[in-house]
Amino acid sequence: MEHAREGQVAVIFVSQRTDEDAEGYAEAAEAMAALAAAQPGYAGVDSVRDSGGLGITVSYWMDDASAKAWRDNPDHTRIRDLGRARWYDWYVLEVTRIERGYRWSR
Repeated sequence: MEHAREGQVAVIFVSQRTDEDAEGYAEAAEAMAALAAAQPGYAGVDSVRDSGGLGITVSYWMDDASAKAWRDNPDHTRIRDLGRARWYDWYVLEVTRIERGYRWSR
């Protein structure tokens, strides 16, 4: 069975949250999820965060141009700047093309 994401672009965002402004962060995260989902080329997201604030979010895009358009979205840029100033101790962002993948479910 072919993996549905093959050929797409994955943006991998690993971050460590601060303890600052949890409510503001939650509101911004919800707004960014809705905004990203409305972007042309958006193909989905997977996200987890542990109790210590370490999180991994992978957003999926149909192509690199779509991922770059999301990066350059003015509302996303504004929230990213707030994240750097307030909500994150650090983050690492990597972009890759999905060559192959497998799914399994019970």
